[in-house]
Amino acid sequence: MRTSFLISILLLAGCTFVQLSDAGAGVAQLGSGDVANCESKGVVSTQTRAKVVVSRSEEAVREELTVMARNEAAKLGANAIVPIARPEDGAQSFRAFLCK
Repeated sequence: MRTSFLISILLLAGCTFVQLSDAGAGVAQLGSGDVANCESKGVVSTQTRAKVVVSRSEEAVREELTVMARNEAAKLGANAIVPIARPEDGAQSFRAFLCK
C-alpha cells in the first residue's frame, strides 16, 4: 500500500495541472527578436508548485508556467508572450504583446 502511494506521488511530480484556455490557445510564445514591431500589453507573472512532496520535473513546471502566462496574456488582449527571465522556484514573469 505504501509503495503504491509513493509511486502515485512520483507520477504526480511530473504532471501538469493547468489547462490552456480557448483564449490562451491564441497566444504564442515568441523570442524577444520576434516582437520588435509589437505593442507591449504588460507583464504577466506566474507561479506554481515546484514541489509536491518531491520536486516536480523542470519541464512540467516550465510548461505549467507558460500555459498560465498564455491564459493571463489573453486577458490583457495580447497574442504573444516572451519570457523575461528563467523559471525560479516555481515562478516566472513574461512580457505580453499584441502583434499584428
